[in-house]
Amino acid sequence: MTAARTYPTTIAATVAHEIVIRKSRFIAHISPVSSVEDADAVIADIRRRFWDARHNCSAMVTGLLGDQARSSDDGEPSGTAGIPMLEVLRRRELTDLVAVVTRYFGGVKLGAGGLVRAYSSAVSEALDLATLLRRQSLTQVTIDVAHADAGRYDNLLRDWVARNDGTLGTPRYGAMATLEAWVPAAELGRLHDELAAASAGTVAPVSGAVRIVDVPA
Repeated sequence: MTAARTYPTTIAATVAHEIVIRKSRFIAHISPVSSVEDADAVIADIRRRFWDARHNCSAMVTGLLGDQARSSDDGEPSGTAGIPMLEVLRRRELTDLVAVVTRYFGGVKLGAGGLVRAYSSAVSEALDLATLLRRQSLTQVTIDVAHADAGRYDNLLRDWVARNDGTLGTPRYGAMATLEAWVPAAELGRLHDELAAASAGTVAPVSGAVRIVDVPA
């Protein structure tokens, strides 16, 4: 069996964190984005909000496979800010996010090595606060059940996806209750068997679209 493809992780929401090193303030903001344009908009917003700062350095990784990356030292010595920030994102195997570190100069020069450590630490410590989302290729499955049985099968699916790296979709209610889940393709047979056992063979999942879904890491 071919191993399921793995994808870089992303984050669920913006995180912010500040560190102070030798009187300089380093304020990190890391935000999830869906494109380079979104990342540029985040950087522009931070620059507007912190217009009086000496530097607003940035690094971004975008694309499902993390194949697009960019960084900026924003006036710091070349290679002391943007690239070290980007390396933190790369080491953690993250994508679709942008990191901006705002520096208010405190009057004490840190040297190249000190700057690299400061910008790296600001991003790393901010990421420690983030909620990670793991990306998986999941297949849509739906089941049609009588309204009276919807609660029982919803509980079954809820328990099943929790045990098998899936996620629930949105139920629909018409003549029948249509319940939806997104599951790893390799587990479709197992879900079919469990539903058959629970329903004496009267309920079977119908497979649908395949998409990349974010699930809590």
